[in-house]
Amino acid sequence: MIGRTGPDRDRRFLLLYALAWAGGAIAYTPFLTILLPVRIELVGGGDSVQWLAVTTFCGAIMASAANIFFGWLSDRSGTRRPWVLAGLLLSGGLLMLVPRAHSLAALTALILAWQGALNMMLGPLAAWAADVVPDRHKGLLGGLLAFAPASGALTGALVTIPNLAGPTLRLGLVAAITTACVLPIILFGRARRVEDEPPPEQATPVPLLRAMATRMWFARLMIQVSEAALFAYLYVWLRGVDGGFGDAAIARLLAIVLLLAAPAALAAGYAADRRGRPVRPLRIAAVVAAIGLFAMALADDGVEATIGFLIFGLATNIFLALHSAQTLRVLPDSRSRGRDLGLFNLTNTVPSLVMPSLTIGLVPLLGFPALFAVMALLSLGAAALLRGLALGEQRSGR
Repeated sequence: MIGRTGPDRDRRFLLLYALAWAGGAIAYTPFLTILLPVRIELVGGGDSVQWLAVTTFCGAIMASAANIFFGWLSDRSGTRRPWVLAGLLLSGGLLMLVPRAHSLAALTALILAWQGALNMMLGPLAAWAADVVPDRHKGLLGGLLAFAPASGALTGALVTIPNLAGPTLRLGLVAAITTACVLPIILFGRARRVEDEPPPEQATPVPLLRAMATRMWFARLMIQVSEAALFAYLYVWLRGVDGGFGDAAIARLLAIVLLLAAPAALAAGYAADRRGRPVRPLRIAAVVAAIGLFAMALADDGVEATIGFLIFGLATNIFLALHSAQTLRVLPDSRSRGRDLGLFNLTNTVPSLVMPSLTIGLVPLLGFPALFAVMALLSLGAAALLRGLALGEQRSGR
């Protein structure tokens, strides 16, 4: 048992959980952004671009389905820990088989299996927080989750240091670091379930929770569409504004955004807990993201473009981290948290289906400013959806 008192146990669990969630980001960020494209290029040669697109698309579908399925299985079994451990071991083992895949078909099949195994870990891990983190710590949890993207990006930079490791050892390093981050919560993660705490004075009716969950789902989807579109076309847009931007400068800009967003989200989440206003940081972040997008739409040079992107990037990273934690408040049924969070996870994959058609329809005719204006309206729409959403100190799953 970690900790002798409730507060100590809560804090230690939060830290272990944040470490495990960072491990999840480390498991997929370096692989999907760097190591997999390199491997596909090595195996596929001239067909690498098409196969990367196919693998990414099919992988996103597999990840979505597996996240829902294994979240549901962990609901049915009544425990999360064995699923997290099995997913950790299986995904790490499949990752080490990547160098043995010598055809594009074999590599694609392996990636689909890896996505399934990874979400065997991630789905139940997300529901684990819903089981044990009380509402009074949801903002702090969201702030801690913001360190995960930066951890994934830094690990990618680490394993790709020239002459540090070959292709196989790079995958081994990713698997080892992931295990080191996730294993502590499997071994030492002890916390009292939310249901075992004294009930709130006034529970939220289930129909109201479902309505709130729907609004939270669409608000996140709107932000994620904007974030996914910009992530995919940031390089092209920045080069169009200022031809002096190189890949190294853009990589540094992305790293700065992630590193600044983590402490900012932590401060915002802590303040939300102290003041009992969990939705306010989300609405502010959505509005600030729209301001950043309008600034980008009007940018005429590299400095203005950089400032606009910094505003947008910081706001969206803060929004997404805090939203992930505050979503736990509105899950309508404690018996199906894993399944419901899997459905929320669709907001991370559906944008990859929406974004290409949105971009192709706007950019060739009206340019990137029109795309950014539409994205800004989506961000404002997310803020509007969250207006009047009084989560208060209510506890979900009742």
